Amino acid sequence: MIELLKRFYRPFRLECVLGPPSKLLEVVFDLVTPLVVVQMIDLGVSGRNVETVLAYGGLLVLMACAGFISTLICQKMASRASQGMGTDMRNALFEHVNAMSYVEIDRFGTPSLITRITNDVNQVQLAIALGVRQLTRWPLLSIGSMVAAMAIDAKLSIIFFVSMPLIGGIFWLVMARCVPYFKRTQQKLDRIGLIAREGLSGARVVRAFVREEHERERFRQAADEQADIAIAVGKLSSVLNPATFLVMNLAICAILWVGGLQVDAGALTQGEVMAFVNYMTQTLLSIVYVANLVVVFTRAGASAGRILEVLDCEPGIRSGADAATEPDGDAKIAIALHDACFAYPGSVVNAVDHVTLELPQGGTLGIIGGTGSGKSTLVSLIPRLHEMTGGCIEVLGRDVRTWDLDALRRQVGFVPQKAELVSGTIRTNLMWRDPSASDAELWSALETAQAGEFVAALPLGLDAAVEAGGKNFSGGQRQRLTIARALVGNPRIIVMDDAASALDFKTDAALRAAIKGLKGAKGAKGAKGTRDGRPTTVIVSQRVSSVRDADLICVMRHGVAVGVGTHRELLSGCDIYREICASQLGVEEGAASHA
Repeated sequence: MIELLKRFYRPFRLECVLGPPSKLLEVVFDLVTPLVVVQMIDLGVSGRNVETVLAYGGLLVLMACAGFISTLICQKMASRASQGMGTDMRNALFEHVNAMSYVEIDRFGTPSLITRITNDVNQVQLAIALGVRQLTRWPLLSIGSMVAAMAIDAKLSIIFFVSMPLIGGIFWLVMARCVPYFKRTQQKLDRIGLIAREGLSGARVVRAFVREEHERERFRQAADEQADIAIAVGKLSSVLNPATFLVMNLAICAILWVGGLQVDAGALTQGEVMAFVNYMTQTLLSIVYVANLVVVFTRAGASAGRILEVLDCEPGIRSGADAATEPDGDAKIAIALHDACFAYPGSVVNAVDHVTLELPQGGTLGIIGGTGSGKSTLVSLIPRLHEMTGGCIEVLGRDVRTWDLDALRRQVGFVPQKAELVSGTIRTNLMWRDPSASDAELWSALETAQAGEFVAALPLGLDAAVEAGGKNFSGGQRQRLTIARALVGNPRIIVMDDAASALDFKTDAALRAAIKGLKGAKGAKGAKGTRDGRPTTVIVSQRVSSVRDADLICVMRHGVAVGVGTHRELLSGCDIYREICASQLGVEEGAASHA
């Protein structure tokens, strides 16, 4: 908890400094109030002096008003500090998570990361607010009340020292059993978030397979497990307040009994007994509140540990020490792989195993292979979405590990296998790569992606609403919009990871022809080694028709490039490619292509 606060408190030092002294002023008034009441009773009430009662009553009103003002100041400081630090924590967490590679994100899990950004930060926020407001008040009020009580009567204060260890013992017994539950509670919330996310995002699949009851049972079980832990904590915590108040009330009874005897003996006045009771009440209430604060801080400590676990997780992919921001202007080769390898964490088998190939600028690379052959993993190495575990990959003449990550990914327009759009409008989605893109550029990208016709038919056109995930569009429409998004900004390299799987053959062919006809990529026009500034294209597909016209085709099987060449070369020299062609184009057409 302290380590987390060290990272985020600096912008809110003023609030953290002003808050506790404001609360301290209220504590001083609380400690002085019983002494004023003593004078009111002993001089005013006992002496039947109305003027004295009114004078001390007015003083109490002034003290209450001053305490109220100081409390408002403290509340404001606490709110600004807690909300400000909480906001900064969420921003830092979100920024850090976005800098993580797929490996780190998979390690934590999306539901757990969401819980940490929301619920865990809320726990820390609550602790900060109570720390500024109450951490000064209750300990000082307890100590001050004990000192004031001892000053009134040292013998009567023995009751303090008998009751306080009893309350401390009750608190220790309860907390020792509660603390282990707090971290388990957060883990159960992670589980609930995971099941809810799966059930809601996959609602169509759940209904298609009539698994509603199964999903309801999974969620019910997870919720019951979390509820059982919360109930167990609640049962233990429910003992705390009644037990401590029982001790406090018994102590007050003892004070009144012993104090009454001393009043009869003339050793104490009635006002001093009342003051002693007030101080006793303040002391024991303070202990109860301190106990509750410890519960809050213990919860926050568990949450702070989970937050720090994310913030301290170093992203596996970072820009190089001497990161280049511009491509090699003389490079003729757009993409070069030299024995490129990649293995997922914990796997002993390479998902990409010693792949070597070169693609000139302006050329087209087709990657084909069966499911699980490593096609998507291979192309994810180009913009460093995954970090290679062996070999070397060069993009536009530079090793990808020497590139500035942002600069590298600005050169590469990447279309993922799963078409993902975010809530907003078509315009806001298309402008991800280039926020300054004009409407003409957006429409040009849409026309190239074969999406211009259906977007133009929408009543609001570019300003048509997009629901989360693009659920208000069909699969083919989502794919075309994600392709258009990748084309905005004229990237030097376009990578389409099975991005046309939901398109019909005619639209797929028109898309490839339109991309092949692109001219004058930004920063590439007239560059040495380019083909009239045409962008370099990488197409991942399971369709032979999508890759057969590529300048270079890479056939993948179990992570290995079993064939690299043109369509004609592979038909004559790669059995696996020949089998794929035969299964899709037919034996006669495959033979004709070979001839």
